[in-house]
Amino acid sequence: MLYFIPTPIGNLEDISLRSLNLLGKCEILFCEDTRVTKKLIHLLEERFSLKTNIKEFISLHSHNEKELIQKLDKSIFEQEIAYLSDAGMPCVSDPGCFLVDYCLKNNIKYEILPGANAVTLAYASSGFCESEFLFLGFLPHKGNDRDKKLHNALFSGYVTVLYESPHRLLKLIEQICNIDERREIFLIKEATKKFEESFRGDVLDIYKLLRSKNIRGEWVIVLNSATKMETSITINDIKSLDIPKKKMAKLISKVTGKSVKECYNELL
Repeated sequence: MLYFIPTPIGNLEDISLRSLNLLGKCEILFCEDTRVTKKLIHLLEERFSLKTNIKEFISLHSHNEKELIQKLDKSIFEQEIAYLSDAGMPCVSDPGCFLVDYCLKNNIKYEILPGANAVTLAYASSGFCESEFLFLGFLPHKGNDRDKKLHNALFSGYVTVLYESPHRLLKLIEQICNIDERREIFLIKEATKKFEESFRGDVLDIYKLLRSKNIRGEWVIVLNSATKMETSITINDIKSLDIPKKKMAKLISKVTGKSVKECYNELL
């Protein structure tokens, strides 16, 4: 049996009793980073008097996941095994998805445990009262891809949740300012940790504030949805225009993030 166990994103006490019980039974752990997992297990043993019988730690991360899974012997899952990413929920901006897919295709029993997750924590903390939200994880680091993804995030019509590293945070906030300086946003850093801090307000005001702040740490950004006047043009709006298909393809490319060639071929 394979268990996917969420790990604390900061506060060690967010580990569940069920997770502790399963870690006490498992003999093999798949880990995003064996060093991080070994340190976590040591802390759990000290804090909660956890007794473990782990015989093997196997590294399974985004760079080796597909290759490692292809080499797995299914008989390994006759034992009690768990997968742990470094922090938070496996498969959500973390490795693990291909392992779930492997289990489904090979009739291997698995179970995902509920637990700490920065996405839902930030969304619930934002106070943006919508029944739906969009999660995009990390934007591309640079270039046109980043610009297109950010534009889509701002004008998706939904409250949108992003992850960002501290060394790109101010650049991201500045980019949002250049597009819509009055957009309301919520940010939280180091969620559940000792130095957790959150901010909510118009993006321009937040940008001015953060320039004088210590911004080290992990960040989650929640963008409030655009007002009706701010909502971006739809694909159907573009298709209704009396313009050449090449120009139409360029506009659709801006909205969807697809290549101009792909959009043009779809119009033919």
